[in-house]
Amino acid sequence: MVESELALISDARVTAYIRQLLVEPAVMMRGWDYGSDGDQYPCWTVLRHVSSNTGIVYCEFGFGPRSPWGLVKLEGDEAMTSIGMDSGWFTSFLQAFFDSFAATNLPIWQVVKTDLDVDEVKIISGEGDWDETWAKIMDLRKSDPASGYSCCPSVTYEKE
Repeated sequence: MVESELALISDARVTAYIRQLLVEPAVMMRGWDYGSDGDQYPCWTVLRHVSSNTGIVYCEFGFGPRSPWGLVKLEGDEAMTSIGMDSGWFTSFLQAFFDSFAATNLPIWQVVKTDLDVDEVKIISGEGDWDETWAKIMDLRKSDPASGYSCCPSVTYEKE
């Protein structure tokens, strides 16, 4: 499943980086915070980002099958290593990756401007690293509070 999604990306920097973080899938029972006490589901860890103690897992239960790819803590007490909240679960591996701490290590981030008056969104910067891009965004938000500024990766991919 992961390889089929990686095939959708043409940026070799991104695919090489992701492949460095992939691990042989390993199952871990994770707590389900929205059911009865003690509910757990099997989650398959497929990516480990050790420096942030986070990873990407696949789970067909809980928020799956609609959103089977989740961002989770790798280690810690039972409360910290649960399945977590719905905001950390995605319909694709790549969506999870680009929302992860791991993705912030890549210099692929661009500033996006949203003009609310004309309902227009446009990219207004080249690629940069995560911190540099967010510094630009914060400066722009101060100097132009009428517009919206956010961050997106320069990498595009299309689902088959």
